[in-house]
Amino acid sequence: MILVTGGAGFIGSNFVLQWIATQGEPVVNLDKLTYAGNRRNLAAIDGNAKHHFVRGDIGDAALVGSLLREHQPRAVINFAAESHVDRSIHGPRDFVETNVLGTFGLLESVRGYWNTLPAESQQTFRFLHVSTDEVYGTLAPDDKPFTEQNRYEPNSPYAATKAASDHLVRAYHHTFGLPVLTTNCSNNYGPFQFPEKLIPLIIHNALAGKPLPIYGDGRQVRDWLFVADHCTAIARVLEAGAVGEVYNIGGWNEMANIDVVRVICAILDGARPRADGRSYAEQITHVADRPGHDRRYAIDSSRIHRELGWKPAETFDSGIRKTVSWYLEHDAWVRDVTSGAYREWIDAQYGAG
Repeated sequence: MILVTGGAGFIGSNFVLQWIATQGEPVVNLDKLTYAGNRRNLAAIDGNAKHHFVRGDIGDAALVGSLLREHQPRAVINFAAESHVDRSIHGPRDFVETNVLGTFGLLESVRGYWNTLPAESQQTFRFLHVSTDEVYGTLAPDDKPFTEQNRYEPNSPYAATKAASDHLVRAYHHTFGLPVLTTNCSNNYGPFQFPEKLIPLIIHNALAGKPLPIYGDGRQVRDWLFVADHCTAIARVLEAGAVGEVYNIGGWNEMANIDVVRVICAILDGARPRADGRSYAEQITHVADRPGHDRRYAIDSSRIHRELGWKPAETFDSGIRKTVSWYLEHDAWVRDVTSGAYREWIDAQYGAG
């Protein structure tokens, strides 16, 4: 039995689905179901006896403690987080409460549970904390990609709160002996991603005939990681990672945002042509850049490849084609998550249109 937090969100739900399909080990799935958490992400395992869903907050000590005592998990994997930079700029408090105080509360609950375990179970227990490359700050065009030795230089409220949570996890290992693992990943994409993030936003707006908003000149560079690859990496770190260590997970796919958008437009031109025969690329619209926008992220995944034998299975070309196909085939899911509150947010962020 493992306990997964944030398992109805984008990465968490992909992990839970993949874990049950490939490992067959039961999962207790704790999720608060904020705007980005969606039970429909888990529809494929509705009624599966190996999946037990609980709605709740990682900071709820009574709830988390009862789940730990009842189910006796051998590991806790923490996906629960507020994760959108734009939202952190407009409302940092939610990020502090979830990413910092929530992680603190979860660590306290897990530490209390871990201290009650027999010595042998204490040795095999793991707390795996899922984090981001944004804690490292930004890179110049010629800088080497981030390694696990890069110092933390977070530039957004989101990145700062994730950095704080990473430091708490590290401290609970060094101070209390809690057997922790931390992963820092690059930009994920794939099925079930809420369409406030670049790739699903572009697919959604393109098909709706709306502008495709690009911040600034669009030359911000990210390393793109297909979510299924990220999930296999997490499973591998949980299985064989060294306690107390950090593993960077990336896709080895550095691309500028504008180039990502053009690739999506080209795929849609072939898969779902516009009625007027023109390219979706004509909908690209440059908007004012966001404050403090990091110019480049890049992950060096050498360590996880060298020590644990993991590497991504998908290229960006194969992964983005699978992603576009998934959104084309799941228009009902998209309609469900892009309701009133979503439209209000998009209008406020990028302008109505």
